[in-house]
Amino acid sequence: MITRRSVTLNGRAHSVLDSGGDGPPLLALHGTFGRSDIFARLAADLAPDWRVIAPDQRGHGRSPRGGDFSRRAFVDDAAALAASLATGPVAVLGHSLGGLNAYQLAAHHPDLVRALVVVDNGAVTGPPEVPTPILDVRDWPRLAPSRQALADHLAEAGIPVADYFLASAEPAPGGGWRYCFDLDDMMAVQRAGVGDWWRDWLGSSCPALLLRGEHSHLLSADHARDMVRRRTAPTSLVESPGCGHWLYEDDPVRFADTVREFLGR
Repeated sequence: MITRRSVTLNGRAHSVLDSGGDGPPLLALHGTFGRSDIFARLAADLAPDWRVIAPDQRGHGRSPRGGDFSRRAFVDDAAALAASLATGPVAVLGHSLGGLNAYQLAAHHPDLVRALVVVDNGAVTGPPEVPTPILDVRDWPRLAPSRQALADHLAEAGIPVADYFLASAEPAPGGGWRYCFDLDDMMAVQRAGVGDWWRDWLGSSCPALLLRGEHSHLLSADHARDMVRRRTAPTSLVESPGCGHWLYEDDPVRFADTVREFLGR
């Protein structure tokens, strides 16, 4: 049964989704603008073989807003959560920003990671690989009269994946609707995530699986193949036909089956 609990990591409270059970833990890290709930389907599909533990990372979901959004801060949070499980090295899966956090965790805390699944994120997250890596959300509404009003704004702004953002929409305490993230926080998160991270991608020795959507706008086929070729540790690439950046939504059954096959249970 999926439950939610609060965990203090490096002095900050984090809301954590936990599928429970006796299976080994799979630490799952969501992307920018996301929240842990996106892994509820994966948790159900992998049960009872795997216990999925997914935090609302700092500034996202039910976790507090504001503070430090540096690379080190995100990695330190993931390290603290992995260590708190007291199970030894864990499997780690990360989507987009979460993928960057995951492979940096493996590079900087190799004792905590035994297997790595990176979902549609590259070793280079800025130009030239990603020409426009930052979505400017500074003028998005901070409060709207309804969820539909938020949806209408996304449509007017030409955002093609509105459902992903609307998954983080919630009723505001004083009435109306808002996102459960701060727009300025998200700009800071995005800026800190842009860079050349080859050293971190190549800096771990655990087995790794790189997942790419056929129509991804953030990870090119050439870059994905280069990532696999250059990593000396066992690394495989699976490309999902017909999928975009959000593989777990576009083809959830294939996504779960691929993760399960790689992890070996």
